[in-house]
Amino acid sequence: MNVPRSLLFVPGGRPDMVAKAPRSDPDAVAVDLEDAVAPGDKDTARASAVEAVGELAGGEGDRAGALLLVRVNPPATPWFDDDVEAVARTRAGVVLPKYEDPAQLADLRGRVGDRPVVVGIETARGVARARDLLSEPGITAGYFGAEDYIASVGGRRTSSSREVLFARSEVLLAARLGGVGALDQAVVNVRDEAFFRTDAGEGRDLGYDGKICIHPTQVTLAHEVFTPSDEEVAHARDVVEAGRAGVGVVNGEMVDDVHLRMAAAVLARAGYAAEWSSTPRDGGHP
Repeated sequence: MNVPRSLLFVPGGRPDMVAKAPRSDPDAVAVDLEDAVAPGDKDTARASAVEAVGELAGGEGDRAGALLLVRVNPPATPWFDDDVEAVARTRAGVVLPKYEDPAQLADLRGRVGDRPVVVGIETARGVARARDLLSEPGITAGYFGAEDYIASVGGRRTSSSREVLFARSEVLLAARLGGVGALDQAVVNVRDEAFFRTDAGEGRDLGYDGKICIHPTQVTLAHEVFTPSDEEVAHARDVVEAGRAGVGVVNGEMVDDVHLRMAAAVLARAGYAAEWSSTPRDGGHP
């Protein structure tokens, strides 16, 4: 399963917004029963979310090709059991927020089977245990939740994100060691497209595969950042061809094994992995 470039969260209590979610063409949609729903509205939102997810899974959502998920409330809350029971009756995958203990994942798996699961590393305890948490089998991707993390350590969020750089990097490293996808932090200012591009670019530079989106307009921006540009693809092709031909320099830059691996990763992101394998061959570009 490909790691989504965009994970669009929509409020579970707004079936109208759930129905419209595929229009922005996200790679994944998460119907949110946690942060987007007030405590007094949890039961009502759960019922409407299950109905909306059922309609989406049988229609436009499937045609759009988006991975459909429901974010349940955290395991320590009084709503978790009912949320999981409700999701198990649908065809959706699960987003497990504030993941802190492998037993939480095992418990969830016992209830929902082998459907896709995305986990949130978004507390001090979660970040501290991220390498163990993300090494558990059966995780589709993990996301870094900067807002909840900084609240859990008593810090303050800034536009520079320097205060979360360690945690942001640790979650990425843990995901890579665990062999799971990594989704970058949310940008809460939904009107600042320039800042979203900058923040997403920084996440991409760190190694993230995609980004949390909290508004449909952010989906297109995430796809722009996390899809290799034509120039990146062309350069990656040149590097791979040079490696096949035994050439050590491309555009004045040395080419060795690490550059070949980086080029292969770019081509994989762009969907050309099969055409540009490392097997030597004769002839030109595909």
